[in-house]
Amino acid sequence: MSKTLPKAIMCWSGGKDSAMALHRAQHDFEVVGLLTTMNAEFARISMHGVRESMLDAQAAAIGLPIHKVWVGGSTHGEYEDQMRAALESVQADGVTHVIFGDIFLQDLREYRERQLAKVGLLAAFPLWQSDTTELIQTFINTGFKTITCCINDAYLDESWAGREIDAGFVADLPTHVDPCGENGEYHTFCFDGPIFSQPVAFNRGEVVYRPLQAPMPIAAKDESDDRYDCASPVETKGFWFCDVLPSENHSHSAI
Repeated sequence: MSKTLPKAIMCWSGGKDSAMALHRAQHDFEVVGLLTTMNAEFARISMHGVRESMLDAQAAAIGLPIHKVWVGGSTHGEYEDQMRAALESVQADGVTHVIFGDIFLQDLREYRERQLAKVGLLAAFPLWQSDTTELIQTFINTGFKTITCCINDAYLDESWAGREIDAGFVADLPTHVDPCGENGEYHTFCFDGPIFSQPVAFNRGEVVYRPLQAPMPIAAKDESDDRYDCASPVETKGFWFCDVLPSENHSHSAI
């Protein structure tokens, strides 16, 4: 008799850590959907800046329904209220766990666990305390493919926006940058790998710079709107975003 796996939903940012966490979690959970925080004003994934249409393309290639949590920029309380409503909705469908791609940010993990406890859900962290140098190599060797879509200017410059993560990318990273960008150095858009039925077709679009509107700590992780201080040698002034555009073919063109 086959083992009945607990039902889970993946807190999905569209990036490499989410992709790898989902890949690992499928051995221990029946993953029944993806949950993504969306910026209500721009219809893009929070922090990453990826278009809703590209998120939908990812979900279709993965073969899971996507639950979108729409939040504005007003208050953190609004984010928590919207997230709680979404979690209660999936809980009613039998979900008992929420999966995250966090690696070593203890404060963020504890925050997630506290929020889930309020609605009677449990958190799972398939990548927790992984060596990030080994993890990025495993990501590449497993066949995942991703590009950078958001670059923190405290760590990297415009030239890193839109780069595909491969052995050359990892070799070029400055020593103060975590190989997986775990401190918020960069965010990614994953377009291929073992969780996808087919590659997500896209084209690289314009690279734009968005300065911070006011001094504040920087979001350190993909899957949340929470903000934590980055251990950066210089202050973050803004972010470089590479637009990811839908494509009718399978060309991943250069900028």
